[in-house]
Amino acid sequence: MVKLRRHSGSAWRLSTASIAVMAIVLAACGPAGGASPSTAASAPASEQMADLEPVPMRIGALVPQSGGLSGIVAALEEALRMGQEEINAVEDGLVTIDFADDGTSDTTSAQNVQQFLTGDHNAIIGPAGSGNAVAVWDAVNTAGMVMCSGTSTGAAFSTEEYNPNHVRTAPSDDIQGPLLGNVMLEDGHTDVAVVWQSTTYGEGFGQATADSLEAAGATLVMSEGFVETQTSFSDLAQDIVASGAEAVAMITYAEGAQIVLDLESAGFEGQIYVADGFVDNVTVESIGGDPALLEGIRGTYPAVAPSSGEPTFGDRFAEFAPPNTPTVFSAHMYDCLATLILAAQVAQSSDPTVYVDEIIGVTRDGEKCSLIADCLAMVWAGTDIDYDGASGPLDFSPNGEPALGTYNVIQYNAEGTSENQSEIQGELPS
Repeated sequence: MVKLRRHSGSAWRLSTASIAVMAIVLAACGPAGGASPSTAASAPASEQMADLEPVPMRIGALVPQSGGLSGIVAALEEALRMGQEEINAVEDGLVTIDFADDGTSDTTSAQNVQQFLTGDHNAIIGPAGSGNAVAVWDAVNTAGMVMCSGTSTGAAFSTEEYNPNHVRTAPSDDIQGPLLGNVMLEDGHTDVAVVWQSTTYGEGFGQATADSLEAAGATLVMSEGFVETQTSFSDLAQDIVASGAEAVAMITYAEGAQIVLDLESAGFEGQIYVADGFVDNVTVESIGGDPALLEGIRGTYPAVAPSSGEPTFGDRFAEFAPPNTPTVFSAHMYDCLATLILAAQVAQSSDPTVYVDEIIGVTRDGEKCSLIADCLAMVWAGTDIDYDGASGPLDFSPNGEPALGTYNVIQYNAEGTSENQSEIQGELPS
């Protein structure tokens, strides 16, 4: 059962931090020399002593430079570029990142991932969409490569099928789905509908939402998927109205704009609930320029500044990235990079078949650290760490994903812009 925690407010927590002292700290705590991935020791971390050597990594990043999720690409790329800069400020050349387009497309993702499977790279971050991640999985797994996602939330990855080479810092929709359902219930709705795009992302999220509503005693008057590539959703909208639903949760990407238009045309007068796929892709322009159609829509969204996250990340990212860069999943992408780098240092190997065994361990049960410079210094000094990152405590489950997820409850204002109302947390179902 999902456990709920609620916090008021959702603004960045601010504090001062001196990044400039990182190199000084590390000079006292670890060696400055590099180690070749091919010669780094591969003995279990428990058998290693202090004074470990820096292990350089080359990482391939698949990000949505085109396609339906391209609107958030800067949030993802800039977070990785900032992480690369901060890590290399600690140890020059410790990480190199090569970027390629995932196209928000299974085909493009499958084509472009090949360049990262030639033996020149030590890890892959991305692709962004859950379905795109599934599309590259077989090739990645066959190559013995490790793939970390800071964005793919699909519930399908919360299974043993993807162990151990798929890990993620983005929390599962098995957490967000019940939280969205709980928001609907707390708003007083009992006759509800849940509809979702028939994709890896939509099916897992939608079913988790529907199941939680039904388990809590709501009357599920409609629960079904739809083909997201349709140009009209009038039949779906009419079915929602005919069902008598007083509220509908819709799990969508950009097609959510047309569904809103068709619900308006069908005379739906109930409450609409959405999630991050809608928020990241639907704009006032995409619904014909009328912000009134968005006003009052509510939903849930992965927290961009969780109260439990490393408190200086927001300021650092705002200073690093160009103005008006979106922030969705920025913290999670940064944490993907940090987790991979730290695991390789603990394993003293950049070989993914070796360091994969250390990924879960660096996120739990050790001495806590949050800034990458501090964490690296501790690892190189032989300390067993527990990385609590920009997105909050990771505490990876056996399936290599966060056991806890933090989200904002959002509501659209009169200008058609989503605003954070509160922060909520949930845990993976046991």
